[in-house]
Amino acid sequence: MGVELLREFFQLGITDPTFNAPCLTASGDAYVGKASCNSAGLLPNPNFLPGLLPYDLTRGGSEFNFLGRTDVKQFAGYIQDQIKYHGLTVNLGIRGDVYHGLVSDSSVQPRVGVSYEFKPTATVVRIFYAKTFETPYNENLVLSSSTGAGGLGNVFGAQAAEPLKPGNRNEYGAGLQQAAGKHLVISADYFWKYTHNAFDFDTLLNTPIVFPISWRKSKIDGVSARISVPETRGFSAFMTVGHTRARFFGPEQGGLIFNSPVDQSVFRIDHDQVFQQTTYLRYQFGKHGPWTAFTWRFDSGEVAGDVETPNDVLALTADEQRQIGASCGNVPATLAHPITACAPGQLTVSRIVIPASYNADHSPTRIAPRNLFDAALGWDDIRGKSEGPHWTAKFTVTNLTNVAALYNFLSTFSGTHWVPPRTFQAEIGYVF
Repeated sequence: MGVELLREFFQLGITDPTFNAPCLTASGDAYVGKASCNSAGLLPNPNFLPGLLPYDLTRGGSEFNFLGRTDVKQFAGYIQDQIKYHGLTVNLGIRGDVYHGLVSDSSVQPRVGVSYEFKPTATVVRIFYAKTFETPYNENLVLSSSTGAGGLGNVFGAQAAEPLKPGNRNEYGAGLQQAAGKHLVISADYFWKYTHNAFDFDTLLNTPIVFPISWRKSKIDGVSARISVPETRGFSAFMTVGHTRARFFGPEQGGLIFNSPVDQSVFRIDHDQVFQQTTYLRYQFGKHGPWTAFTWRFDSGEVAGDVETPNDVLALTADEQRQIGASCGNVPATLAHPITACAPGQLTVSRIVIPASYNADHSPTRIAPRNLFDAALGWDDIRGKSEGPHWTAKFTVTNLTNVAALYNFLSTFSGTHWVPPRTFQAEIGYVF
């Protein structure tokens, strides 16, 4: 049983006169004054959200205040068992949930996993099925669910929907593990998740504040594989590779979405990536001596934001153009000189990949491929012994080559995030 007492107090006020300006100057810049757009040289801003004007502190508005509460109560019980017979292992279970929050729902969820070991060939095969009960995120749940006529959707100029309801997911998987001698183990898995009423987060305009939302359904599937080298004379290593498809289907069914409403019937979120791999190498000098490690990660690029064509790049702010590495004829965008016009074929971006023909499902814009390297040096027992109190030391360098790269860009659900720059970290520990 779990009880969550939600008490939400939320305030909003716009302090930047260029954000959501009602008027634009003749050159297309935001007009920071309060004059009517009918004044000479002023044009209406096509992206203006009138619902935000009462909360624009730079134009005589006042703060929006929200106070809400609800109690979320969830009851759960489960039974599980494991059956073994020679090389066969069967895990069985069933779980029941009862949820009472802004809405009420319940679910019975069976789970089963089967594995079999073929000892002559050192092969293990496995399959599983699980039904899960997906409950809404609690963060800002009350505010995100306060919709309806004249509700927060109209106030903020956001797309409004019904209060968030729990969802149900069916998940399937199959895997294989194969030992190749004493020094190599190979494993591979496939997973498939189908969710009715799939949850995600949406960010509030250009802030880091998030609100839970839900979509009609989602289909997420992928393949992962791992090649491992068990420790042999101080050396160990592994490589993991993966591919993930993450497709969501509209319309939105719960919560508030503040950024560009996703109007496609199916689209991919920023968990979707064609290929990623991580290689880890480690060598230890002696049984209790110092060790060194090296990590290489390659990402082909997750789905980026709603930049669909080169013309969308011209509409970005100067800072956003710099973030994606925009240039016109090898002249990069700067904060003082954004790119507002560029001859066909001269506009380039280095940190995202814009497809020749954009499609939200089959060919979305993606983050540019990147390679990242980390290195570490450590000693788990400076005394060189395995027992008793001892000191440990570790020195790590992440992003060794100091690559400037993005995790995502203008994501509808999480904004923009950068790969951290080269970082040095030293640790000293005492074990007792």
